[in-house]
Amino acid sequence: MAEFSIDVYSNNLISALKTVRPDWEIIELAPRSFDRSSSSVSLRIQKYYERFWLYPRRTRKQEADIFHIIEPCDAHLVYWLKKAGKHTVVTCHDLINFFYRDNLQGSVELPIISRNAWIYSVKGMKQCDRIVAVSNATAKDTQKILNIDPARIIVIPNAVENIFQPLLKAKAESFRHQQGVTEETICLLNVGANHPRKNLDIILQTVEILKQKGLSIQFWKVGADFTIEQQKFIKACGLTSYIKYLGKPDKSKLVEIYNAADMLIAPSLYEGFGITLLEAMACGTPVITSNVSAMPEVVGDAGVLVNPTDAQEIAQVVFDLHQNPNYYQTIKEKSLMRVQSFTWENTAEKVAQLYEQLVNY
Repeated sequence: MAEFSIDVYSNNLISALKTVRPDWEIIELAPRSFDRSSSSVSLRIQKYYERFWLYPRRTRKQEADIFHIIEPCDAHLVYWLKKAGKHTVVTCHDLINFFYRDNLQGSVELPIISRNAWIYSVKGMKQCDRIVAVSNATAKDTQKILNIDPARIIVIPNAVENIFQPLLKAKAESFRHQQGVTEETICLLNVGANHPRKNLDIILQTVEILKQKGLSIQFWKVGADFTIEQQKFIKACGLTSYIKYLGKPDKSKLVEIYNAADMLIAPSLYEGFGITLLEAMACGTPVITSNVSAMPEVVGDAGVLVNPTDAQEIAQVVFDLHQNPNYYQTIKEKSLMRVQSFTWENTAEKVAQLYEQLVNY
């Protein structure tokens, strides 16, 4: 599935940097990859040896004016690069693992070693020249948790890829027809992982409330599937026919799904940014999201902010948007206007200016 990842960030940033600074030479470095699904202890040891010894040694030998480390879990490179007198920048997407310890579950890890290695890496940001935070919320977390001077942190938001855009109405209607839903059916969508912070339980409670109100409703889940406990809730509440898991589609299919949905419902408890909000807005799909963490920064007044722990409130917002076409259309239009500033070229220009300031410092 085309879920936001570090590759999405790095690929789009590099491509946009080449556009805004075409005369620059950009060199990409990465550690040797390993099978993340393997349970081999020897493979895990090799992974740590590569990541924390061989890769830093290769990186330190590279000649460059700026070394931009694109995620905090690689910030241990700063220790090596600073000793060599190199300029370093680290992008901090979030510090979720400090708040949700189980966020590392499912990775190739030796639990205690993995967490300590992550903390060691993240603390490398304390020694870098500048930190790019993707939101003010992430900037505040970084400053508070790592005790970093805010003057060394610059907020440069993520952006949305051009593929996410409104489609012809017939295309959206065709997808809805394939799913067996009528024009009157309210199709809610959630895209992404299913960690506890994503708050899927509240969405299911919301669907149950809307069902009890007698509305024609269907909830589409894209990305990670429901947990066993959630599947039991769905069955116990008689929601099976109201909910459909759509798997992990590629980007083009995901664009269709965004366009076919009536609303994105994303009441996360914590996000470093919230790229799915932008994707939905770019497709003209109204967003219902949380009034906490980074979400208000992303949607501004172009979405509806709710208490993420209040299923009744969320259900009422869905009902209001459905019952008031003018309100719905206003949110839709504001969404399409707001995302126009979230381009990778804008992001790259700000990053390029940061590089230039450091080199000329």
